[in-house]
This record gives sequence, structure tokens and C-alpha cells, in this order.
Amino acid sequence: MTLSNNFLEKAKSGDLVIGIVGLGYVGLPLAEAYNRQNTKVIGYDISKARADQLNAGQSGMKHIADARVQDMIEKKLFRATHNPEDLKEADTILIAVPTPLDVHHQPDLSYVKATCKTLATVLRPGQLIVLESTTYPGTTEEVMKPILETSGLKAGVDFALAYSPEREDPGNPDFETSTICRCRRSPREHHG
Repeated sequence: MTLSNNFLEKAKSGDLVIGIVGLGYVGLPLAEAYNRQNTKVIGYDISKARADQLNAGQSGMKHIADARVQDMIEKKLFRATHNPEDLKEADTILIAVPTPLDVHHQPDLSYVKATCKTLATVLRPGQLIVLESTTYPGTTEEVMKPILETSGLKAGVDFALAYSPEREDPGNPDFETSTICRCRRSPREHHG
């Protein structure tokens, strides 16, 4: 069975598990959007305090009410962790870590690189890794792929690698993560 067929079969059967790395203003709304579709989410954050906060039903963000996180917990479709081993359960891992601009006004990829090093220790065949963080063209191929392949697995053969730019507007009451178009853009708009 190919990677895409396995993924589609799990999605159809309701057995798909999404992992989200980074539970901030991008990652937490993504988790909520998947939970609304009755999809299980494992949220990973390097901070144990952040994982504990979320598991206690506290969002820690002004624009996301605690009640929304409590609802995700009560449905038993979301749990937060600081143990990367838990990401082995995920069929897809979305990377939603910060990429602040550096002194040269380029995305600082230190969080992306650190995440990929962590994922390389737990990556398993059949997983799809998706970069959500804002970055420049070529990041998945030139930066992420070599780090992930230190796992001994090969991109496009053992695991899949993709880019889907984040679409967030924190604090905007008219914005909804689940309604943002993730369709293909023109080459000028492509950033992965």
C-alpha cells in the first residue's frame, strides 16, 4: 500500500491521528479544527508547563477561550504532551513553530531545525510531515529533508514531506482556521 493510500484509508475509517508540534497561535487552532472533524490530535510542545496547562483546559492565550480547550479535552480527541515519543502514534505531523525574522530579515529556522532533529529520532515509515511555519522557498527540500533523513528513512519512499503555509489572524473574530483555503496558489505565492 502506498503512503497516500494508507493515509486516505485511515482518514476514511476515522483512525487518522494528527500530531501538531507547537501549540501556540497556529498549532492550537489547528488542533481545534481537526477535533471539530472528530480527528484525534496529539499536540507536542517542548514545554512541559505548556502541555500541562493545555491538559488542564487552559488555553493561555487571550483570543482562545479556556472553554474551547476544555471542550477538546472532554471529547477525548486532544491531548498535549512534551514527550516526542508520543508523536510515533501520529500519521501526520504538522510543524507549527515560530520562524521570527533574523537580523537579515530572513526567517530564523532554528526552531524548524530543532523540531526536525527531534522528529528524526521518532520518525516512522508511513508518516507525513508538513511544515506550516512561514518560510522561504526550498525549506522543505534543502533544510528539513536532510535532517529528517538522518533517521535512516527516505523522503518520498518511507515518509512524505510537504509544505502548507500557516493562515492565522489572531484576535480577528471573523477569522476561522477551518475555513481557510489550502488550495494551490500561483508560483509567485508559493513559499515552500
